Amino acid sequence: MIAFILQSAPTATGGSTTGIVAYLTIFVLAAFVGIEVVSKVPSILHTPLMSGSNAIHGIVLVGALTIMGEAHGTAQVALGFLAVFLATLNIVGGFVVTDRMLEMFKTRPGDRAKEQAQAAKAEDAGPGDASGGAA
Repeated sequence: MIAFILQSAPTATGGSTTGIVAYLTIFVLAAFVGIEVVSKVPSILHTPLMSGSNAIHGIVLVGALTIMGEAHGTAQVALGFLAVFLATLNIVGGFVVTDRMLEMFKTRPGDRAKEQAQAAKAEDAGPGDASGGAA
């Protein structure tokens, strides 16, 4: 179906062009599919999903750099720069969000010491051995 949408319409000059309507249709369909896919992901999988999207955005950045390298004219260079900037912003933002999410699962050194002290108190306060503690 995508191949059908991407087929170009013949023009009077014998060349072919793809209309803006086809591009907008693909964009809108991709937006709807993206919203549906992301809304179905459970919250426990958000961190792995963010890591995967960072990898995809890395590929997008390489593509944007490749296209910008082939740009001719001010408009193409400006759009290429915008694509590179937005892809970079997406990657950095994804790593920041992933880092913040992973920070929530780390224990602080002070908390670990408190947990060990509480465990030691619980061990000392618990009922003694049958041997009375003597070896």
